[in-house]
Amino acid sequence: MMKLVYFAWVRERIGKAEETVDLPAGTETVADLVGWLCGRGEEYAYAFENAGIVRAAIDRVHAKPDAAIAGATEIAFFPPMTGG
Repeated sequence: MMKLVYFAWVRERIGKAEETVDLPAGTETVADLVGWLCGRGEEYAYAFENAGIVRAAIDRVHAKPDAAIAGATEIAFFPPMTGG
């Protein structure tokens, strides 16, 4: 089981702040996870329609799309932050 957490407009598009999921075999990277999520429904596809701008953190550490997710307990997704 893995906890997924969604922030800001990613959360709004998906319609939930978090969920716990069983990942299918072969889901090894952040990019694999995003691909699997997009197949779960329109709300996920909409949230990740431009996956290149959605950021991820594995156990609260920023991660790139090719980062391995094995052993992670939490993966968070959030839009890019802007300073001001």
